[in-house]
Order: sequence, then structure tokens, then C-alpha cells
Amino acid sequence: MVARRRKRTYSRKKSFTISAIETGAALSLASSAGVDSAVRSALDGNLSGALSTIQSSVASNKTKIIGTLGAAFVGKMIAKSFGNGQLAKLGPIRVKAMTPELDQFGA
Repeated sequence: MVARRRKRTYSRKKSFTISAIETGAALSLASSAGVDSAVRSALDGNLSGALSTIQSSVASNKTKIIGTLGAAFVGKMIAKSFGNGQLAKLGPIRVKAMTPELDQFGA
């Protein structure tokens, strides 16, 4: 009689990674575009008011938005010089400066 092979059990990773550069850029862009007040307005049922809020905020903060995008691009280029790209670790969360090759959106 042949001995049965044990079924391999796979365990999920107990940590996850966030990109510090992209997260910071996204939060800054959301702040510059007035997304918080627009979402609040949209949840109240005023969709046209929400869109006009975003439009006026983007128009008034366009230099800040361009600066944020430029800084994020430069930060990602500098992040290539990090060995593994890990900036910090807090429990199961690993904060990485992801290089453009590892970016899921190709930016």
C-alpha cells in the first residue's frame, strides 16, 4: 500500500504593503480637490453641487496639484535607490516607497 501525500496548506501573508509616496500624493490631491466636502454634498443628494465643488477647487488649486504630482514623480524616482524600498514597519503594515517597476498602475 502506498502512503498518501499530505495536502499542502497555504497560509496568507499576515502583512500588507502601502506605498508611502502614492498614499501621500493621493491624500494631498484629495485635499486640494475638495473631495471631502464634495462627497458630503453628494451623499446629501446634491450631485451637481459636488461636481461644481471639485471643479472650483481644482481650478483654484491647480499650482498646488501640479507641485504635488511633480513631487510624487521625483520621490518615486529617488525611491529606486532604496534597497528593498521599506521605509517603516508598524505591526502588520509595511510602508514602502514602491519603485515604478513594482507599481500596479504603471505610473
